[in-house]
Amino acid sequence: MAPQQTGSRKRKAPAIEAGAASSSSQGLAAADAEGPLLPKKQKRPATRRSLVHYLKGREVGAWGGSGLSGSEGELRGYAVQKLPELLRERELALGTLNKVFASQWLNARQVVCGTKCNTLFVVDVHSGQITRIPLMRDRGPWLARAQPTCGIHAIELNPSKTLLATGGENPNSLAVYQLPTLDPVCLGDRHGHKDWIFTIAWMSDTVAVSGSRDGTVALWRMDPDMFSGSIAWHSDAGLPVYAHIRPRDMETIPRSSTSPSNRKVRALAFSGKNQELGAVSLDGYFHLWKARSTLSRLLSIRLPYCRENVCLTYCDELSLYAVGSQSHVSFLDPRQRQQNIRPLCSREGGTGVRSLSFYQHIITVGTGHGSLLFYDIRAQKFLEERASASPDSSPGPSGRKLKLTCGRGWLNHDDLWVNYFGGIGEFPNALYTHCYNWPEMKLFVAGGPLPSGLHGNYAGLWS
Repeated sequence: MAPQQTGSRKRKAPAIEAGAASSSSQGLAAADAEGPLLPKKQKRPATRRSLVHYLKGREVGAWGGSGLSGSEGELRGYAVQKLPELLRERELALGTLNKVFASQWLNARQVVCGTKCNTLFVVDVHSGQITRIPLMRDRGPWLARAQPTCGIHAIELNPSKTLLATGGENPNSLAVYQLPTLDPVCLGDRHGHKDWIFTIAWMSDTVAVSGSRDGTVALWRMDPDMFSGSIAWHSDAGLPVYAHIRPRDMETIPRSSTSPSNRKVRALAFSGKNQELGAVSLDGYFHLWKARSTLSRLLSIRLPYCRENVCLTYCDELSLYAVGSQSHVSFLDPRQRQQNIRPLCSREGGTGVRSLSFYQHIITVGTGHGSLLFYDIRAQKFLEERASASPDSSPGPSGRKLKLTCGRGWLNHDDLWVNYFGGIGEFPNALYTHCYNWPEMKLFVAGGPLPSGLHGNYAGLWS
């Protein structure tokens, strides 16, 4: 396939914004390294049970992988449960960018983000510096038709963190970049989606799946020859060039009898353990495929809450999918006829669940009302605030749900804001995306105002 030149431009996505599906903590969790193996006769050093010692050790990578002893596993779980109440916010200025829909950590200090105004950028969370990344352009200029209300809804890294998949200048196309250089590798603009890409999931280091507003799921395979070189190809003019690819398989979401015209694929999540791909469509259904060289549909299930199902995440440890809707998070184990984990209600003013992530038994919920909630799936209840302790007692649960409220961000005070929203000074920001850097115990959160017509942004580092 002949390589073509790159390019970049700007654009804008749909009364209340749907935002991006977030399932980002899984990939970061996989980055935790295994601890060193000890000789058989050597005794393990005594485990220190202090949470402070544990978090400090985590900063230098002392948290091992799956082979944990009972006490270490307990301490790890304890730290995961206690981290949310220790987090403090530092807002990051993003200028006049409009609504961050997607984000992923690239390394200990850089996060890559995508916006409604079709901007792909990297922000340094230490210095606040923003670097824009040129978008890839379709081969035929006639294909890159104006998309006035879209943007970049998905960013995903492959398991080895060597490739990044996101949208192109045309939001119907799948763009793949090499890491850490962010050189362009290939663009899926041939015989692919006919509408915006809402969601992406990697099945392996070279196979990705995209879900679109056109009701299709596409499977893409990246040829290793495309990115085996240490530097990207360049044209005579010095511009980076890249391959143009087509999907290896395309599957269409079945039409439901209740909402046949609203089968937009809103979110995807991949189970590596079961080699299965889960999808949520806006008509209120969950779909499951067996994922091999092609996709083979196993089932479609009507969800208990059918309004605004916009995010999906999967927990390998629990073999459990979580679906975020207008006011609930529903839990789904496709292997169980009877779902024995009851849905949780976010009760955040009907503004919806906008982003979700699993880590161990804790699920993080980003709402449309500017707050983060934390749910313990084992205890089946939200984490609670600690009551202030008396001098002679330790603090206990207060009975109040632990809620982290995000800052004001930036809002454009334009004519629409004045005329239609009465010049309201503050709008809570919908938290469309969040991603954890677990080795350093940091959480990146971003979004923007929920009403579609309002222009603004929010980004914060919680640590």
